[in-house]
Amino acid sequence: MAAGPVQRRRDAGVGIGLRQPHYEAALEQRADLAFVEVHSENFFAQGGAARAVLRRARELYPVSLHGVGLGLGSAAGIDAWHLERLEQLVREIDPVRVSDHACFARAAREPGGAVVHAADLLPVAFTPAALQIMARNVSQVQERLRRPILVENLSAYVGFAGDTMSETEFLLALCERSGCRLLLDLNNLMVNALNAGAPDPLATCCSVIDALPPAVIGEIHLAGYADADAWAIDDHGSRIRPAVWHSYRHALRRFGAVPTLIEWDTDVPAFDVLLDEADRAAACAA
Repeated sequence: MAAGPVQRRRDAGVGIGLRQPHYEAALEQRADLAFVEVHSENFFAQGGAARAVLRRARELYPVSLHGVGLGLGSAAGIDAWHLERLEQLVREIDPVRVSDHACFARAAREPGGAVVHAADLLPVAFTPAALQIMARNVSQVQERLRRPILVENLSAYVGFAGDTMSETEFLLALCERSGCRLLLDLNNLMVNALNAGAPDPLATCCSVIDALPPAVIGEIHLAGYADADAWAIDDHGSRIRPAVWHSYRHALRRFGAVPTLIEWDTDVPAFDVLLDEADRAAACAA
């Protein structure tokens, strides 16, 4: 008998981002998912309702911790309190994966001044100096957590005139230096290609996929983006676009089965809509 859509999600390694509007449905329905992913920082408080929900989710699903606040590319370094809380969470939850972004977030307002957090995912320059900083920070996090992490490619709306490497070259060098792997966000690839005015955005995305060795890919993210005048905005607020699905099929041919997450963070729909997107990803993998 052929596997039904529910079983396909698990067998294909497809999970969803678990957000607050779906806590009740996810815990009561026990949807047959390969994993759920949460934002680490939302569960840093010890005890309380949020941590109780996460512990309950961990009883039902494998959990992936996805961070948005480490600022791995920050020249100011990693915040000690943030890393301590992340380590405590990792010890308690024992996640299947830990990830964060190839960005910076922490800097001093003035030389020698107090370090502040931008509360955003800010792009880094693709230069040897920036690579050295990020590799050092990633290594520090991995040593503290006693495990390799995944680093996600960024959706960026500005670049640096002094770049001496492509993003792909930068990320591959980061993997080689630190021993981390990549969380490949295909929606981010598409958004960046569109905003760069690529003549064929899908071909641009596929060329990046082709340049990445399968061994460095630890997870894939799929999400929707919004159109805002001449810009594509990575808002995770809609169904996945057809071109992103095409890039996903190309990635599956290139990398084989890779754990895949459906991300939906704004205008969060009914739980069944999220599961429907997960079923589509599982069908692609099948």
